[in-house]
This record gives sequence, structure tokens and C-alpha cells, in this order.
Amino acid sequence: MGAGIAQVAATAGHQVLIFDNNTAALDKARSGLDSTLKKLVEKGKLAEQSAAEIAGRTKYVSSLADFKDCGLVIEAIVEDLGVKQQVFAELEGIVAETCILASNTSSLSIASIGSACKKAERVIGIHFFNPAPLMPLVEIIPAILTAEQVTKASKELVDQWGKVTVLTKDTPGFIVNRVARSFYGESIRIYEEGIADFATIDWAMRSVGGFKMGPFELMDFIGNDINYKVTESVWTQFFYEPRFKPSLTQKRLYEAKLFGRKTGRGYYNYAEGAVMPKPVEVEELGKAIFYRVISMLINEAVDSLHLGLATPKDLDLAMTKGVNYPKGLLKWADEIGLQIVLNILSGLYEEYQEDRYRPSVLLKRMAKEGKTFY
Repeated sequence: MGAGIAQVAATAGHQVLIFDNNTAALDKARSGLDSTLKKLVEKGKLAEQSAAEIAGRTKYVSSLADFKDCGLVIEAIVEDLGVKQQVFAELEGIVAETCILASNTSSLSIASIGSACKKAERVIGIHFFNPAPLMPLVEIIPAILTAEQVTKASKELVDQWGKVTVLTKDTPGFIVNRVARSFYGESIRIYEEGIADFATIDWAMRSVGGFKMGPFELMDFIGNDINYKVTESVWTQFFYEPRFKPSLTQKRLYEAKLFGRKTGRGYYNYAEGAVMPKPVEVEELGKAIFYRVISMLINEAVDSLHLGLATPKDLDLAMTKGVNYPKGLLKWADEIGLQIVLNILSGLYEEYQEDRYRPSVLLKRMAKEGKTFY
């Protein structure tokens, strides 16, 4: 991830340093960038001269002390708060007072990371999506102490790199990893209740919803280790909010190390000769699955707006550019009809009597008043 971010910055014309305290990881970053640039040249997407210049602007270092003249440092290490705090505290003693210290964390508190620094006002979240050179979205996350000028400078810089930036509050999961929990969680719940199998749920979300990948395909692609840990992190940081509760199905796959494509098996078996299951392609079933999942996703997006997480535009941009949803969820809500979405959620809440299905107060208000988001 760090090497991908470095590629983006070097392509934009910056002198970039890549640090890792593991020599093998540093060598892997170097060979990975060389291989990527070579492929881009072969495909005609990059001139040889440009590739050479990008490589020339990228240096590989084995000491944090080499960052002393940097204007921006982006950390992309293991998702461990203690380790991140240790690195930020050390960095602060090396770089200039004007240097911005940023974290690429996907779910940890920026305020907690910044608390390790004497000047927490220069700490911010700059969250890229993997692979960083290809994915357009970057979440900009100022913490409670982040200086306004640091937020402004960070956003303007990443905009100049050709990325689509969205501004979001420092809350667990930020926009994408918070709102997207229902795509996975409610789909697993549907499976656990015996309503449909993995293949049928994936088919429903692709054929009815227009998603490029179904939830189980996508979890296997991302990695069930990563997906489960993000779900667990968001759930615990939200004080065990029922909407984000992980499932035992997901936990058991994680415990068995069935991480998906990278291990050869996850929700599906990717071994050579394995036969992929066929979906039950019944239109009525497909629509029922889709409307249940999309209503949960919309409810989370609406609640995020209600709590001031981001603007309607940024909430929708985040989901279309960050996880490639066919439409922004607030726009989708308008198209389906807020009252219809509310009716689905209210029916689920009445049936299950679980807080995971409680409709957002903003959704209820807007449906009652006949309002739309756009």
C-alpha cells in the first residue's frame, strides 16, 4: 500500500522516500514499482522517459531519520494503534515543525494516533484505497485537533495528484468502511437464515442491483482476514452498535484462515478443478435479497448524513469512487423512494425486534415530509 501511494506522489512530480524497517519488504517495494512501471510502458500507458523519471524520483531508505526534510509523511503500516503512535512520536522528533504527519489507516482513530505527538494539530488521516494508483477515492480525515490549514493543504495536494477527495469526520470506518458494513453483514445474515446461498445472494446483487461483484465474491477478493478485522474494529469502536455486529460465519472463516482468493478458499473454493456453485435465479427471491441489503446500506448512509459525517455529495462520491457502487446511496434512496425504504426497514424491525434494523430518524423525518436528498 505504501509503495502504491509513493507511486502516485512520484508520478505527480514529487521526490519520494519509501521506508520500511524490513529489508525484504523494501526490496519487494522496489521490484514491485519497477515491474509496474515496466508494464505501463509495455501497454503504452506511460512513456519510457516518464517511467525513468518516476523511478528516479523514488528513493528507498532504511532509517526514519532520512525523512528530516520531508513536507508530508504518510504512514501505511500495520493496523495497530500502539505501533502507529510509536512511529508518529519518533517522526515528530525528526521532521520540521511544518511537516504534515498523515495516516493511511482504514479504521483507527486519527485523534488517538495524533495523541502521541506534541503537535497533534499537524496530524491528519489521508486514506487511500487499494491499489492506490488505480483507485480514485481518497478520504481526508481531520481529527478534533487537526489545524484547518493542514486539512486544506492535504486536500489540495491530493486533488492535484488527480484523486477524488472526500472530507469526513474522524469516526470509526470513516465513510466507506462504515457505510459498506451492511453490504457484507446483511448478506451473511440472509445466508445464515437459510434464505439463499452465497452464489444466489451474489447473483441477486449483481443482476438486480447492478453491482460488479456480489458481497461474498468481494469479501473473498478483499480477503476475509481484512474484512473481518475491519468489521470487528468498527463494531467495537462504536461501543458494540448492533448495526455493525460481526457474524459467526465470518469469524469462523477467519479462524480457519479461509481468507479467500489469496489462500485458495473462502466463501468459495478456488482450487484447480473446483466447481463454482450455481445460483438459484428466481426473480422474486433476487429482488427480496437486493431490497433488504440496499435498504440497510441506504439507512447507514442516511444516518451518516444525519450525524454530520460528510455532505450528501461526499457520501455518494465515496461509495461510487471508493467501492465502485453503481450509484450513490442517497441518490439511490431518492430513486427507490424514501417511504419504500422506510417500509422495508420498519417491517424488518417489527419482525426481528433488533436494533440493527432501526430506521434512521432522518429517514423517518424525510419520508414523513415527502422530501428527497437531491
